[in-house]
Amino acid sequence: MRRWLVAFAPAVAVWALDRVTKIAVEGSIALYETHRIIPGFFNLVHSRNQGAAFGMFAGSSSPYRLVVLVGVTGLVLGAVALLLARIVAGKTAGGAAARWGLSLVLGGALGNFYDRLVQGMVTDFLEFYVGSFVWPAFNVADAAITVGAVLVALEMWRTPSTGEAKCTRN
Repeated sequence: MRRWLVAFAPAVAVWALDRVTKIAVEGSIALYETHRIIPGFFNLVHSRNQGAAFGMFAGSSSPYRLVVLVGVTGLVLGAVALLLARIVAGKTAGGAAARWGLSLVLGGALGNFYDRLVQGMVTDFLEFYVGSFVWPAFNVADAAITVGAVLVALEMWRTPSTGEAKCTRN
């Protein structure tokens, strides 16, 4: 039981932190308002993203956009949760970086999934920039997904394959 709690606790913590920060931004910063925190580098903003990551598909007028985004996110949630559960149960190989990474991805995906279900869009508020280069605004959930994906990729890169590729000639 302890292994399950340790594996899934980061997901719950990310989801909770994501909700708290989005509620704080929504309650204290007017929509599309910008607060300079570190001039030339970082702003707190209040923006809404109706699309996927970095605003992809936000401009789509398709009535199916939200259904597709919620559906795809739901499938990803299920796949990540299943993979994490298989690692915890010992049915699939995976070390600490994979467990942490998948849990962070799961928590972040849950945060954005919740927003899409409840509001039909995701609240973003972290904006980094240098000169005229502005990175699209994002949130805690997006950051967790990114860090989690990097952890999973690092573990995959570090861990040697257990199977051997066999090549035969006829």
